[in-house]
Amino acid sequence: MFYRIILFIAVFLLKCEISNAQYPRQDERNQMVSAQIEARGVTDAATLKAMRTVPRHLFVPSNEASRAYYDSPLPIGYGQTISQPYIVAYMTEVIQPKENFKVLEIGTGSGYQAAVLAEIVDKVYTIEIVKELGGQATSRLKTLGYSNVEVKIADGYHGWPEHGPFDAIVVTAAAEFIPPPLIEQLAEGGKMVIPVGSPFMVQTLMLVEKKNGKARSRSLFPVRFVPFTRQ
Repeated sequence: MFYRIILFIAVFLLKCEISNAQYPRQDERNQMVSAQIEARGVTDAATLKAMRTVPRHLFVPSNEASRAYYDSPLPIGYGQTISQPYIVAYMTEVIQPKENFKVLEIGTGSGYQAAVLAEIVDKVYTIEIVKELGGQATSRLKTLGYSNVEVKIADGYHGWPEHGPFDAIVVTAAAEFIPPPLIEQLAEGGKMVIPVGSPFMVQTLMLVEKKNGKARSRSLFPVRFVPFTRQ
């Protein structure tokens, strides 16, 4: 009887360890959302839940994992970064995502923004120009079970017309102007969020809304993103 109890406890602890290994560091995610995101005014329930759910530390290089929940962007290699948690949350909230949305992301990077969107919307199409990052993101998203994300390695300037129009578009690299193909692929009533400005300088985060076939944009606030890379 004693050995059965010990065996039961051992199996229970092993199951807990495996379960915790899937999404560890929950306390850090909760603190990140509370101190960095809610405190700055993000209130959308679906966005906050997604930010608490996605294991950010699995989307950064292993040598940066200890800083995954810091209030800052982090390098992910190839001259690219994973955005500051607040920026990811804000750009998610501002497009007002819904469960039935089809969203296009330009600049997959590590796949983190795509994963956050995938927690909320029906389908995410994401484009990455850096082949190595695109391959890593595809594998990572698949391993984590994000079956509603499709990654394409290509020049994001042209968007993904065969899957458009999109209810929302999220651009995670700074463009000197808003690419016309992306405006064309934005659905009526859709929203696009995109940093616009010169590379390696302070840019402006813009919100573009399409109404009656016309795109109208407004400035949100200053940001600093890596450049929109072209082939």
